Amino acid sequence: MKKILLACLIAGSANALDVPIEGTVQSRCLINTDVPGVYGNPNAYTLTTTPADGGVLPVVRYDVSLADAYKARITYPTAFSASPSLSDMVTWTGSVEVQEVSDVAMADYDTDAVTFDQTKEYDLVATGTTWFKVASTATYGGGGNKAFPGGTYRSVVVAECIAQ
Repeated sequence: MKKILLACLIAGSANALDVPIEGTVQSRCLINTDVPGVYGNPNAYTLTTTPADGGVLPVVRYDVSLADAYKARITYPTAFSASPSLSDMVTWTGSVEVQEVSDVAMADYDTDAVTFDQTKEYDLVATGTTWFKVASTATYGGGGNKAFPGGTYRSVVVAECIAQ
């Protein structure tokens, strides 16, 4: 009897099974383009999204359905994603600002934001919608002394939603 029990224990301990578990998480932070940006060309060496100079500020919309769970990280362009061949340097400037909020609890987003390099990071502390406007200016020839070649210029605003 002891031999049978020992044989069953030995045989039973060598048997194993991995049981998978999986799940899907849907983000409660959605990012949308509300207004695509357009570069105006107020002079030969400047491309800008400034409305007074013929540009259109891109507007990025964040919809958040879970407070204190995400950060918005928005970076203005520092290079063209498409352009004619350029033989000189391009100097980039820009900014990111809150344009509008859906909840008064979001009123301090710009004040509380952290800025580093070309990026602005916001703690999304309330549920609702926040619209961010992004300014971008590209100046050609170092000090703005060289004309941009004719053609189509594109750049990209990077908008991320970082889970905390």
